[in-house]
Amino acid sequence: MATVSFDQATRIYPGADKPAVDALDIEIADGEFLVLVGPSGCGKSTSLRMLAGLEDVNSGSIRIGDRDVTHLPPKDRDIAMVFQNYALYPHMTVADNMGFALKIAGVNKRVIREKVEEAARILDLTDYLDRKPKALSGGQRQRVAMGRAIVREPRVFLMDEPLSNLDAKLRVSTRTQIASLQRRLGITTVYVTHDQVEAMTMGDRVAVLKDGLLQQIDTPRNLYDRPANLFVAGFIGSPAMNLIEAPLTDGGVRFGDSVVPVDREALRAAADRGERTVTVGVRPEHFDVVGRADGGSPPDGADDSGPGLAVLVNVVEETGADGYVYGTADVAGAARDLVVRVNSRAVPEKGATVRVVPQPGETHVFSTSTGERLDG
Repeated sequence: MATVSFDQATRIYPGADKPAVDALDIEIADGEFLVLVGPSGCGKSTSLRMLAGLEDVNSGSIRIGDRDVTHLPPKDRDIAMVFQNYALYPHMTVADNMGFALKIAGVNKRVIREKVEEAARILDLTDYLDRKPKALSGGQRQRVAMGRAIVREPRVFLMDEPLSNLDAKLRVSTRTQIASLQRRLGITTVYVTHDQVEAMTMGDRVAVLKDGLLQQIDTPRNLYDRPANLFVAGFIGSPAMNLIEAPLTDGGVRFGDSVVPVDREALRAAADRGERTVTVGVRPEHFDVVGRADGGSPPDGADDSGPGLAVLVNVVEETGADGYVYGTADVAGAARDLVVRVNSRAVPEKGATVRVVPQPGETHVFSTSTGERLDG
């Protein structure tokens, strides 16, 4: 096991105008599960390949433990990589696939067999050791690829979107198995995914990248509760955070027919910049439905003529446990799309109009011009 350090690591592809990864600074603790997440083309896979030695580092450095591995070939870095496409040898059995790297290294056959059987037991593959990959399901093949990495006992696991080829239900169960296995083995792991739900449920910490730049690195909870900028706020969370440009007023921001109090520090920061509006972020679950603006019956205890923002219901999604309203609201004369989580037992109909207000203390305030967080 080992720590991993990216120190101003930069990768510029030949002929490119700007870096694919620009001055990446990350410190990964021994035994930590770090997830790199971001949209396609953000530099997450390039970062992983730089760590693996599959991409050159144009400037900066990378360390594994106390060794500078910036210019070492992959075979000398003591890492094991799990790919999206499994990369199994079709003519070999599961046991032979898992033990192949050890065989090439000249490890004794008895030792190989012991390591393979132990990994198979951990991954629930014991009954499949004599089968060929074509006789396995996608999830079983991915576990074989994991087993091949485990038997090598590397200092660092690298995983490049290993669940992308699995169906939705299998992805959920397999990501749980991978996270549980990593915590059991305690091996430092760097995991790449474009799926922010996957990132939030698996990582000890999550690093969010955009256009080759690190936007924020933090625990899943802190990313969700305290996004550093508009990009992170809109990217982390499913459904995404509502981001609404609203005019400043005394004591807060104008939100429909009401004034929503926001952090005084944020108001001061916006005023110092000469900004007349800020972008307010509200998670779908942090709206209260306070009434109906169309004459319908309001929810228990709500006032249908009270303050709030009138939202026209365009689409309703019912997931069983929750209901989500996708609607449109008029904010400062402009139509804005909003998503609101509602009681699954009291879902409004399409075409209805509901009034909503953000819950106290659950707003996020960002600079509209720079995108940075203003409220601490």
